[in-house]
Amino acid sequence: MSDSDPRPDAVPSAAVPAAAAAVTAPRRDPASAPAAEPPAEPLRDAARWQALLDEVAALPALPGVYRYFDAQGGVLYVGKARSLKKRVSSYFQKDHGGSRIGVMVGRIARMETTVVRSEAEALILENNLIKTLNPRFNILFRDDKSYPYLRITGVRGGTRRGEAAACREGASPSPAAYPRMTYYRGAVDKRHRHFGPYPSAWAVKETIQLLQKVFRLRTCEDTVFAHRSRPCLLFQIKRCSGPCVGEIDALDYAEDVARAERFLDGDTEAVVADLQARMMEHAERMAYEKAAELRNQIGALSKVLHQQSMEDTADGAFDRDADVLAVVVQGGRACVNLAMVRGGRHLGDRPHFPSHIEDAAALFGALGQEDEPVSEALSADEARRREAGPPVEQQVLEAFLAQHYLAEAGGEPAPIPPLLVLSHPVDKALVEALSTAAGRRIATQHQPREQRRAWLDMAIQNARLKLARLLAEEGSQQARTRALVEALDLAVEPLERLRIECFDISHTAGEATQASCVVFEAHAMQSAQYRRYNIEGITPGDDYAAMRQVLLRRYGKLAEALRRHKGGEGADSPAPSGRERLPDLVLIDGGKGQIGVAREVFEQLGLDLGLLVGVEKGEGRKVGLEELVFADGREKVYLGHDSAALMLVAQIRDEAHRFAITGMRAKRASVRTGGSALEEIPGVGPRKRARLLQRFGGVRGVAAASVDELATVEGISRALAETIHQALR
Repeated sequence: MSDSDPRPDAVPSAAVPAAAAAVTAPRRDPASAPAAEPPAEPLRDAARWQALLDEVAALPALPGVYRYFDAQGGVLYVGKARSLKKRVSSYFQKDHGGSRIGVMVGRIARMETTVVRSEAEALILENNLIKTLNPRFNILFRDDKSYPYLRITGVRGGTRRGEAAACREGASPSPAAYPRMTYYRGAVDKRHRHFGPYPSAWAVKETIQLLQKVFRLRTCEDTVFAHRSRPCLLFQIKRCSGPCVGEIDALDYAEDVARAERFLDGDTEAVVADLQARMMEHAERMAYEKAAELRNQIGALSKVLHQQSMEDTADGAFDRDADVLAVVVQGGRACVNLAMVRGGRHLGDRPHFPSHIEDAAALFGALGQEDEPVSEALSADEARRREAGPPVEQQVLEAFLAQHYLAEAGGEPAPIPPLLVLSHPVDKALVEALSTAAGRRIATQHQPREQRRAWLDMAIQNARLKLARLLAEEGSQQARTRALVEALDLAVEPLERLRIECFDISHTAGEATQASCVVFEAHAMQSAQYRRYNIEGITPGDDYAAMRQVLLRRYGKLAEALRRHKGGEGADSPAPSGRERLPDLVLIDGGKGQIGVAREVFEQLGLDLGLLVGVEKGEGRKVGLEELVFADGREKVYLGHDSAALMLVAQIRDEAHRFAITGMRAKRASVRTGGSALEEIPGVGPRKRARLLQRFGGVRGVAAASVDELATVEGISRALAETIHQALR
C-alpha cells in the first residue's frame, strides 16, 4: 500500500510505526543466511502487518468494539467507537515513536471487531470484554463488588402476618412468624427483605446493633430459636424481645419488624411519630411500664438520628438513596472513593484503586477526543482541551462506573441508586447506559449544593487521605523490595518482577498436616496465587518429609518443563512465565535441617541452589534476630533487626505461617466434627461445606436441619439441599 493508493479508505503507509518498520527491514544472521536473503520470520511479520492495515482500511463507519492482540495472543486493549473506521484508523495514521501508544501499536499482531447497533451497546460490550479479558492498556478495577447487606428474613407481606396470627392462636413460637435480622453477603433472594448494600461489614453490624437497641429484633439462627427453653443473654440486656420463649406477642413483634423496615427505608419521622402515639396510648391506659419502654426506644432512636443527621434538600426522593463518587489522581495512582447514602443515612465509604492508569491515560491522550470535530468557534484553549480528550480523572471515573454498575459476563452488577453525585462530569452515553441497565432514569450531578456538596467534599477528602496512605505504603514496600534485592545480590530488573515463594509446614502433634505456599510479587502479597497442600503418606510429625513432599509437588512439573524447553524438546512452546515460572527466591521457614531437605530436592530436580534461603530463628527465637541460611554453601547472614530487607522477609514468612495454620485448623476441625460426611456428597465443595458447618454448628446440626433451612445457606440450591438432607438421614 502506498500514499497514492486510489482507494478512499486506504491507510497511509506512514502509519506503520517504527517498531513495525524495523521488522520489515532485512537483518543479517552471521550463523545462517547471507545478507541478501532475509530470514523468513520478518517477512511473515511484514505480511501480517500489511494484512492488518488492509483490515483497518476495510472497517465500516458503524458503532462497535475493537480488540488488539499481541503475537502471543495476549489482549492489549479493548475499546469502543461511534465509528470503528475513524477510531481504529487513528491508531495507525501517525508514527507515535517510543510513547506508550507507540509501544502498544508496535505490539499489535491481530485485531478483532464487533459491530453493534448503538454506542450504548458498544459501551456495555466493551465493559464485559474488559472484565473478562483484563487487557494490558485499559484501566482496570478489581472485581470486589461483593458488598454486604442487612437482611430481614421471612416471607413478605400478608403471609408473614398470617404466620404471626397463627402463633397468636396458641401454636408454639415458629421462627417463620418472628423474622430475624442478619448480616448477609450474596445474591439477593426475593423471599427476604434486603437493605443496602453497605460499604463494609462494620457498617452492617453497626446498624444491626442499632436496631437491637431500638426495635429489639432477634438475630439468632432458626435452629437456636426452635430449641430454646429460656431467654438468652440478649433478652436480659434488652437487645431482644424474647420471641423464642413467648415474651412478646407475634403481632406486636411483626409491628416492630415493620417499624424497623420503615426506618431502614428512611421514613424515620413516621417511625418516631408512631412510637410517640403508642407511648401516649399506654400512658392513658396507665400501662406505665410499656410506655417507659417506648420512651426509651424513642430516646435511643432520637440519639442515633442526631448523630447521623442528614439535612433534607429540595429533592428529598433522590437524597434517600445516592452514591457519591470522588476521584483523586496522584503519583501515577488513582483512588475512586464510593460513599453510600441509603434511606437518608450516610453508611460510610469504600476506596477502589485501579491499575494501568498511566498506560491508559497516555494512550487516550495521544488519540484525543473520539470523533469530535473541533469547531472554529471554540477558543484555542477549548480546542486544545477537546483535542487532548477528557482528563484522566474523568477517564478513571467512567471506567469505574461502567465496570461497577453495568452487567458483566458471569457476574452481578452493583445496584444503581437513583442519584449519582460525581466529582467530575461523565459522558452522557454512559449515563444513558446506566439508566437502561437500571430500568429507570439515573440522575448525575457533579456540581452539587448544600448537603450533597457536603457529601462530595467528604468523599474527596477521604479519597485524598486513602490515596496518600496507599502511596506511602507502596513507597515503603518498594524500599523493602530494593533492600532485599541488594542484600542478597539478586539479578532482578525491574523490581516489580521479583517473585518470592515461601513455604511453611503446620500440624498439631502430627494431625492434619498441611503445607502452605505464599507468593510475593509486584511489591505485594498475591493472595490469589496462594496454595495449600495436604500432606499424606508420611510419619506424623515429620516436618522434613512434609517439606520434601511439598517442594517436589510444587517444582517437579515446572523443572521438567524447563528441562524440555532448554533441551529443545519444547522449542515450539514458550518458556514458563507468570505464576508458572520459577521464582527468583524460595524462602523456607526453618534452619539448617529444613534447608538441607530443600537442597536435596533442588539437586534432584536440577534447579539452582542459589534460589533457596532458609529463615532461621535467632537466639531465644526473638523477632528481629532471624538469620538467613543459604543452600549453596554461603555463610549465614544477619541483616539487622532494623533492616528493611529483614522486615520484608519476616512479613512473607509470617504470612506463610498464618496461611498454613489457618488451613491446618480448618482441616482438623473438619475431621473432628465429622466433616468428611459432607465431603462425600456430590456438589458440596469446601466453601459450601464451611458455610453449612458454620451455620448449623457441625454435621449434627446440618443433619437435623430441614430442607428449607438448608436452602437458606448461600450457594445451596433447593435440589442440593434435598440431596444433603437425604445423605445425612
